[in-house]
Amino acid sequence: MNARPNRFDRTNPMNRRTLLTGLVAGTAVVLSACSENDELADQAGSDQGYVSGSGVVSQVAKDKRGEPLELNFETLDGKPMSLADLRPNPVVINLWYAACPPCRKEAPALKSLAEEFGDEVQFLGVNVRDQEAAANAFVSNYQIPYANMLDTNGDMVALLSGVLPPQATPSTVVLDAKGRAAARVVGEVDESTLKGLIEDVQAE
Repeated sequence: MNARPNRFDRTNPMNRRTLLTGLVAGTAVVLSACSENDELADQAGSDQGYVSGSGVVSQVAKDKRGEPLELNFETLDGKPMSLADLRPNPVVINLWYAACPPCRKEAPALKSLAEEFGDEVQFLGVNVRDQEAAANAFVSNYQIPYANMLDTNGDMVALLSGVLPPQATPSTVVLDAKGRAAARVVGEVDESTLKGLIEDVQAE
């Protein structure tokens, strides 16, 4: 699959008070190894390669967004699904893996927002590294209420290559009602910030 054009090269000037802006293409993604261990981390293996620090946020104006993102996949519980199935609701896509400390830290915020928005917003978790057992253990441990998929072949990562920098885990992308990438958070997501991004898309 060819890389998609990166429409996040310039920071969108439309800011919310809650948002930290200023991400530009070419910004170095800080990678870190962590000595933190727990049952999920031990089960999943190495926790190297995650994005450390607070998430950096950027948005794309409506007239600058690309084509709708399209992908067919199977959820962790074996159900066929596609991104098109989730429209016309806004969609929150979160990339994670079980041994990633920021992924574990942000999981309660994602759970809370998914429950708060209910059917008005669709959430999708994308596991980028684990085997099925480790992914299911994470979902069960954090009581994640929304669908998750194993990106075994890297199809979702390839689809988001024009949206996210390489090895950007955790990362979160918000799609608008048409399925276009409208906002992203590279790194650990803050609950109030993500809520603001979702509400911006809902208000369009």
